This record gives sequence, structure tokens and C-alpha cells, in this order.
Amino acid sequence: MSSSLVVQDLGFAWPDGDRVFDSLSFTVGPGRTGLVGLNGSGKSTLLRLIAGVLRPASGTVHTAGSLGYLRQDLTLDTQMPVDELLGIADTRRALQAIERGETDVAHFTAVGDDWDVDERARAVLDRLGLTHVDLDRRIGQVSGGEAILLGLAAQLVRRPEVLLLDEPTNNLDRAARTRLYEAVAAWPGVLLVVSHDRALLELVDQIAELRDGEIRFFGGGFSDYEAAVEAEQETAERLVRVAEADVRRQRRELIDARTKLDRRVRYGQKMNDTKREPKIVMGNRKRAAQVSAGKHKTMHQEKLEQARERLVEAEEAVREDDTIRVDLPATEVPAGRTVLTVHARLAHVGHQVDLLVRGPERIGLVGANGAGKSTLLRTVTGELAPAEGSVDAAVPLRYLPQRLDLLDDRLTIVENVARVAPDATPNQIRSRLARFLFRGTRADQVAGTLSGGERFRATLAALLLAEPAPQLLLLDEPTNNLDLTSVRQLSQALEAYRGALVVASHDEPFLESIGITRRVTLPT
Repeated sequence: MSSSLVVQDLGFAWPDGDRVFDSLSFTVGPGRTGLVGLNGSGKSTLLRLIAGVLRPASGTVHTAGSLGYLRQDLTLDTQMPVDELLGIADTRRALQAIERGETDVAHFTAVGDDWDVDERARAVLDRLGLTHVDLDRRIGQVSGGEAILLGLAAQLVRRPEVLLLDEPTNNLDRAARTRLYEAVAAWPGVLLVVSHDRALLELVDQIAELRDGEIRFFGGGFSDYEAAVEAEQETAERLVRVAEADVRRQRRELIDARTKLDRRVRYGQKMNDTKREPKIVMGNRKRAAQVSAGKHKTMHQEKLEQARERLVEAEEAVREDDTIRVDLPATEVPAGRTVLTVHARLAHVGHQVDLLVRGPERIGLVGANGAGKSTLLRTVTGELAPAEGSVDAAVPLRYLPQRLDLLDDRLTIVENVARVAPDATPNQIRSRLARFLFRGTRADQVAGTLSGGERFRATLAALLLAEPAPQLLLLDEPTNNLDLTSVRQLSQALEAYRGALVVASHDEPFLESIGITRRVTLPT
């Protein structure tokens, strides 16, 4: 039987009553499927339901074949040996006992047909760039990125027919991402991967979009999905224009019909007043006119109501305008002006960094995990002191850390921006927030109640609207844990930014989208 994943009538709600899914059904067969959707749409929740980590309120999940799951918040026991994580510890111990000459039947049962377990595991680790990781090594001795790759290695060694991956490239450096891409491209069974990584999503056979509790499938990689959605939106917007024109026409026809009926009523009243016809004839005419008027009015009202319903249906097919449009002239830095000078040895990592940033340069800070990218950014902000040397920022700067913890959860969005822009009036703040898609009462939301995407936009607004305007912007892995819509919105906002930019990121498509002018690679 071919491997597959079948979800039937799945229902799930959180304990507070917030319903995530209601009768969700879909089937995924052999091949690679990328699962996309806005932050908060339920992508990770769906994977946890499929994996059995969460229990559905209704419906069923059936996998034809064994199931593997690499979760986003992978937490590993630091004392666990690598072979135990890979699930081969018992087999290796039994094999080692047999090689020592022990003949206990339990050892042979444990080994089964897996006599090349060491070679097979070693081949998987080597393919993922973990050639230096010994099978007897403790997990706590590897880096965070290596731990993610080890989690993937555990799945590859097990060889499940159905594999679920939740944001597997988060926190991986460029080399590690490349190896993961290769493993995904070669996957032979059913693969369902949640990701915001465009390069990874270009490798899949189809995109599954989770939106409003339902899934739609689009053939091809992410570029094909974007093209299909764009074509759909063009059609939907055209249908809205047609429906709006129909509503206007039906409204005019109803007004014209009422005007004609009013004229008939006035004419009949005039004939009655002048007594030009017999009373019984005028009574019959009056009753016939009333019946005709009622039918005519009802017919036009029904047509208008139907036109309005078609307009509502057409509008629902159009996705909300989620484009950030800002103008940030105060962030401009003249070409050639010295913005940042670093001649320092970094604390903790010990690297000597010599960096000179002039004018509105856009620098991509790259390097392997542990090379000190975050340390350098925190040293520039003054959060960390250099071990030796000096750091001089000659312009106002702002820093966006990976944690996105710049907002006070107790305050509204307006109040959070007012904290960093005290001279701006409430009306000025609201006007600027509207360009970040916080219009009207949305700007009065308390930060602690925001969804992931909303929180990111509010943080970005507070960063870019701060006073004095930042002419040097430091971003630390800004696309980690962002959905693709938020990544696009970040790119849009940075298009309007006119200052110098230093971005630590492993996300190559994102770096290309924001027009990086040069890359600075930190040594390992």
C-alpha cells in the first residue's frame, strides 16, 4: 500500500474555547508538500494533531505507514548520547556484545537484520555535515543548529513513510540549510513541511495553504503558488468591480421604478379628485395599481438584494490589503558619511572584528552558528562590552533582537509607539500606524493580545517610528518564526528605510529581497 496521510473531519479547540479547526479534511500522498499560512492559522497545531501530541475534539487522522515528526521547539536531553537520539543505542549495544563473543539470543534478536547500523547512521550524519559528531557523544556537546540536524538525522535513520517537519531551517546557518535542502529533495515518502523558508518551499511538489480553517492545494513550488494566488486575486478584484456596478444599476432601477409608481399614484389621485371617471372604475384602477406597485417594488428590491449578496461573495474572495507603505525621510544618511566603526575583539567568541560602515550601506552579516553575529550586534548597541578595542556608532541606531521583546505587553500599540516617539501627537502616531496596517481601533489593541504577525508589525512600527529617527538599523535573524506575509511586509518596510542596515541572517532570499550591498562573513 502506498504511504499517505488522511485527515477526515478534524475538529479542535483550545481550552479557552478558541476554535482552530472544524471538520477539516484533506489527503496527502507521496511527495513533498509545503504547508503555509499566516501566523496563528494553526499550522504547527495541525502537525501536533497529526503526530498525536494533541488530541482532536472530533474526526480522525490516519497514516498509511510509520510516522516521524520533527517539532519546531525541539528540546533534547543534554546528557543523552547521540546514538540514543538516533534510536539505535540498543542495537549498537547488542552488536557490540556479539562482537565480544557473547551468544545470548536476546542480542541477536535486538540486532535483527540491522548489522550495518553504525555504517548506516554514520552515512546519514555525514550527509548532513555532522562528520565530526561521534555516535557516543553527548547531545549537550553540539551546537543548537547541530541539534536540529541531529533531530532530522534521527528521522532519516528511522526512515518513516510519513515525515512531518515544523520550521526545520530556523536557527540553521547557510551550510546546514543546504544539507537540509538536499535531504528534503531526496525524501522518498510523504513529507509535510511547515516553513517560511522560500528556498525550501521551492523544492516541494505542491503547496498546501491553510486559511480560515481550510486547506487548499496548489501544484508546484512557492513561486507557482504566488503566481496562482496573484491570478486569483486579479479575477476576484475584477468580479468585485462587476458586482459593485450591478448594485449601482439595481439601485438606479429601483429608484426609477419608485418614481414611475409615484407618478401613477399622483395621476390616479388627480382623476379621483376631478371625478372624471365612474367611482367603481377608479376603485378598480386604484387596487390594480397598488398590486402592480407592490409586485414591481418587491421585484426590484429582490434584484438589489441579490446584487448585494453577489458583491459580498466577491469581496470575501479578495484578500485584505496587507501591504505596508511607509515613507521614512528622516532616516536618510548621506553617501560616504561614516555610520559605524568597529575595531574590537568580541567577548565570549574572541574574534577580532574590523568593520567600517559608510552611508546607506546594507550589510548582510553571515557566518556559521556560533560565529558571533548576535554578539557583534549586541556589542554595537552597547549591551555587551568588547573584550578589547572600540565600537563607535556615529548616528542614532535601533536594534531588533530575535526575541521581538521591545513592546510592553500592558500597553496599547499607540502607547508603545508613544514611548519611543514622545514628541509625536496621538494623531500623528495613528496616521503613521495606519501605514503599518493598524487602522482605527486596531491601533488600540493591547500588545499582549496581538497575534504573531501583528506583534511583529507593531514592533517594526515602534522601531522605525522612534525619535530620533534611526539612521542605523541592526536586525538579528529577523525572519525566524515569521510567516511569509510578515517577511514580505518587513521587506516592504525596509524598502522605505534610507539609513544604514546591518542584518544577521541565514535567509538568502530575504537578504536578496532587501538589496544587500555587501556581505561580511565572521570566521568560526
